[in-house]
Amino acid sequence: MTPPSGGKIRNLIGKKLKELRKQCSPPVTQDQLSGRLAKLGIQLDRVAIAKIETGRRCVFDFELKTIADALEIDPAILLATSVGEPATTRAKSAR
Repeated sequence: MTPPSGGKIRNLIGKKLKELRKQCSPPVTQDQLSGRLAKLGIQLDRVAIAKIETGRRCVFDFELKTIADALEIDPAILLATSVGEPATTRAKSAR
């Protein structure tokens, strides 16, 4: 995956994040994920999430953990290299 700008990919989780976000039931928009992250104390707007998903923005370790918490998944799932492999999720609570 090459970012649209033609530059280097700056994270390992972008493609997987987009896939997992859309697999949620109901699917979670970038804006909704941004709101969930804000409730957990991380300020990432929709544009920052889009840049992560396209590989144009780095992700700090504490952001990765909080993104996983917001999607109710194990952080290791975001680091899995194969997109499309089954993801083991934690019990989902109503939000």
